[in-house]
Amino acid sequence: MIDFKDIPSPAFVLDERLLRKNLSLINSVKERSGAEIILAFKAFAMWKAFPIVREYISYSTASSVFEAQLAFEEMGNPAHTYSPAYTETNFPTILKYSSHITFNSLNQFERFYPAVQAFQKRKISCGLRINPEYSSVKTNLYNPCSPGSRMGVISDLLGEKLPDGIDGLHFHTLCESSSYELEKTLVEVDKRFGRFLPSIKWLNMGGGHLMTRKGYDVEHLIIVLKKFQLKYPHIQLILEPGSAFAWETGNLVSSVVDIIENKGIKTAILDVSFACHMPDCLEMPYKPRIVGATDAIKDKPTYRMGGNSCLAGDYMGNWSFEHPLKIGDKIIFEDMIHYTVVKTNMFNGISHPSLICHTSEGKNQVWRTFDYSDYKSRMD
Repeated sequence: MIDFKDIPSPAFVLDERLLRKNLSLINSVKERSGAEIILAFKAFAMWKAFPIVREYISYSTASSVFEAQLAFEEMGNPAHTYSPAYTETNFPTILKYSSHITFNSLNQFERFYPAVQAFQKRKISCGLRINPEYSSVKTNLYNPCSPGSRMGVISDLLGEKLPDGIDGLHFHTLCESSSYELEKTLVEVDKRFGRFLPSIKWLNMGGGHLMTRKGYDVEHLIIVLKKFQLKYPHIQLILEPGSAFAWETGNLVSSVVDIIENKGIKTAILDVSFACHMPDCLEMPYKPRIVGATDAIKDKPTYRMGGNSCLAGDYMGNWSFEHPLKIGDKIIFEDMIHYTVVKTNMFNGISHPSLICHTSEGKNQVWRTFDYSDYKSRMD
């Protein structure tokens, strides 16, 4: 159990024990299903944790030149790379750091495949992202199959044969989803793209497989993957979850710096920002859990949480506490490692929380602190 009194505020705190628990489950699914499971940096790129990750999982997926280079340098292997668009400027770097490159469109494949053929350092396997025109995701911001989506090629735009040089197909339609939603998606993929499946070498099922969430039916996931593999035994199945790796592995430690009341609404102003440090709360949106707090209960001390940026909408609420809050109290936001650190920003010049690892031995290792130079150097 972490003693948050010992944690300086603000700080993202990764719990190594909980990370290893997730990694053990993910590795078990990999071993039992035969599918390759790789880490998606888009959700979790805290690279000082990669030595721990590498004990369980060898490969990763990238969506940009920086992520691809990070995969090569810190995971120790070239990346499975997908981007909505490559350019003449960044594609040479993508080649340098990738083992697999997935193209978002036929135009992109035709434009850059000659460079893949000419690349001498290693054989790179090329894929095409497909759009099965089906997704169970309700939030449009995270739904890549909404009408007119820019993500992937629909079946109607493909003939009866894939272009020479395409080894695999890639789809990504899930977001923190269940194995049953994957099962439904595979039906649609088979229906629309089944004519290509006998000829490909690999099928990347993207991310959104939240197998480490409580209540996720892991056994059903393994059944789904094995069933599909039985039908297409020549295909290497690949899953690239991000959130599943870091799900409920750590918290964001903050402190109350002021308390304001206006029209009967009390707001606890914090030394963190939803806009800067928890952007998914505003984008998704979702209300995070706070240690020792509940949803609003009548007659209990109840507060909004206010961020420390000047954005008027940088707040969420309401939470109730057993006792009135006071300046200096710690506010601990739960499950704040995935899709937080990777999406933080320094709007208003607000400093980034420190990165701390609570080790399996119970020590708090400060991995990174941030100062003015981090802000200034972004605009050098």
